[in-house]
Amino acid sequence: MYLVVFLNVVIHGCLTGSRVVLSLFAIDLGVNALQIGLMVALYSATPLMLGVTAGRITDRYGVQPPMLFGAVLCACGLLLPYLWQHVGALYISAIVIGTGFVFYNVAVQNLTGAWGPRADRAKNFSTLSLGYSISSFLGPLAVGYVIEYFSHARAYLCLALSMLVAIAILLGSRSIRAVETPHATEHTQSAFSLLRTPELRKVLITSAMIVTGWDLYMFYLPIYGHSIGLAPSTIGIILGMFAIATFVVRLWLPQLNARFEARRVLAVSMFFGAAVFVAFPFAHNAWLIGVLSFGIGLALGCGQPITLLMSYNRSPEGRTGEVTGVRMTLNHFTHTVVPVVAGGLGAAFGMAPVFVMIAAVLGVSGYLSSTVKRTGATPPPPA
Repeated sequence: MYLVVFLNVVIHGCLTGSRVVLSLFAIDLGVNALQIGLMVALYSATPLMLGVTAGRITDRYGVQPPMLFGAVLCACGLLLPYLWQHVGALYISAIVIGTGFVFYNVAVQNLTGAWGPRADRAKNFSTLSLGYSISSFLGPLAVGYVIEYFSHARAYLCLALSMLVAIAILLGSRSIRAVETPHATEHTQSAFSLLRTPELRKVLITSAMIVTGWDLYMFYLPIYGHSIGLAPSTIGIILGMFAIATFVVRLWLPQLNARFEARRVLAVSMFFGAAVFVAFPFAHNAWLIGVLSFGIGLALGCGQPITLLMSYNRSPEGRTGEVTGVRMTLNHFTHTVVPVVAGGLGAAFGMAPVFVMIAAVLGVSGYLSSTVKRTGATPPPPA
């Protein structure tokens, strides 16, 4: 499992690093803010459209082929701006990288659920999420130094070369090829018919809400910090407190899940996160905001691994990849829609209502997760 985590650190780190390089390279090429926003949005465009397809391919052909295909596609997307240093290359690169990553990401999450005995599943998803936390920190940090000492194009080249490590692991690892996921079942239903299953629907909606809270926090904290006169370095430290908290809580998550049950841990963490967000507009001191940021990191850090675990456990036999694809599609839909709504709210009424809205979103997700029944309390959903 630690090999899978290392693989995830490499590939997800290249994704997060490429977002930083894209923005800075675009600025260097004279691109305006609107175009940069469109470029960044293209990372989510293909996951929104291809998430379910990637899940079905994973169910049918296993995890190794789509993971390898996704890694190769990401490498090609990263290499393109090095070979063709033009604005057009950045648009194409974002599309190709986003497409490659959705195939890899759906497969690696399905692989994690199938790795080892069921009793280890909660620990495995928590361990995988630690990889996301590490790569979110290392990717941008590494490319920042490469850009500073070399160039934007060479940063893309370094990321592309890093992908060769991941490709070599996927080609040579027998342990990954040996993992068997549930065989795909023959069915004619739409993937979104899965949402008719009440318990699974609650988990998938909760997952999308948690992603919404995470995105809005990462977007609006710098704006709020700037509005109260915090220096950029201070804002960076506050965001670092959030990242540290997500790492810490994921270290302890297997023990928390074993002692209190995953759905209870998720509900309590979301209610706690909602309470912290309500307090945010009243905080004007950097130290206090840092403490609140750490608290939000503890709450939101539980979200991804627990919702991964709960959705996998409630998936119909042979459709675990498809469920992961639907989950990813819903998450990316909220990536697109909710920030627009929050932006309009912030422009009209200021920052305080935005934080209250995030608190309400987390409160609803906490309520939904508290009403989810245990996997043994209801029969498994039909395939």
